[in-house]
Parts: sequence; structure tokens; C-alpha cells
Amino acid sequence: MERTERACKYHESGCNCAQSVLAAFSDVTGLSEAESLRIGGGFGNGAGTGELCGAITGAVMALGMLVPVDPGNPAAVKREAVALSKEFQARFREKFGALRCQELLPLKFTPDDTTPAAKRLGLTQHCRIMIVTAAEITEAIIKERGLA
Repeated sequence: MERTERACKYHESGCNCAQSVLAAFSDVTGLSEAESLRIGGGFGNGAGTGELCGAITGAVMALGMLVPVDPGNPAAVKREAVALSKEFQARFREKFGALRCQELLPLKFTPDDTTPAAKRLGLTQHCRIMIVTAAEITEAIIKERGLA
């Protein structure tokens, strides 16, 4: 099963958006499924405030886990992780027009050619479209950057 499908299955089983995306990448982050679910537990619904979408948060955490650590130069790790976060968020915003859960929830999305995995999976549920697309974007960045 590919990561987009895994992310969708996690959400179908009751996981929040952040948990669903982060856990779908457990095979490359070094986190166990249980650790991913615990870490992402408080980040659904914009960490309960309606702010940054949980699907984004899960993706940013997954990407951050792939940045090599240099204890002698923590600033370099921070720069790389922030660059990946910004790149992800720009791609997500391009597809959905917003980053805040509160702004995204009232919008109605239909999968199309800009969200191929959601279209292929025949998704209609709002958050699942964003979750699967977040996983798709994350996977693309990982491949493009050779992170895994």
C-alpha cells in the first residue's frame, strides 16, 4: 500500500489529520507507528485552535525527521527543516488556497488533476482530500531532494 493510501486509512480509522500524514511516513522517519500517533495526537484541527492544518503539521514533522542532524551545527538543521516546511506549505497553498484549518474547512474541494492521488482514490471527504494530497506533496519533496 502506498503512503497516500496509508494516510487515508489512518484517517478512516479515527486518526486526526496530523497523525494520518505523519504515521504514513513511519517507514522513513524512524518513528514507530505508535510514536507517530502519539506525537501527532495534539495537532488535529489546527492543534485544537483552527490554525495550521493538521495535514500540514504532520507533513512538516515527517520532513523534519528526514533532515540529517549535526549536533555541532543545530542552526543548519533548523535552516534546512524550515526550508522544507516553506516549500511544502507553498505547494499546499497552491492547491488549496489556504493553510489555516479554519479557512480550509468551509471550502468544498473536489479531486481533480491538481490532486491526482485523491482523484485516483475517489475521495469526497474534505479532510481526506487534504491528507492524501499532503502525503503526495511530502512524497514528491522526499524524492526530489533525495531525503529517503
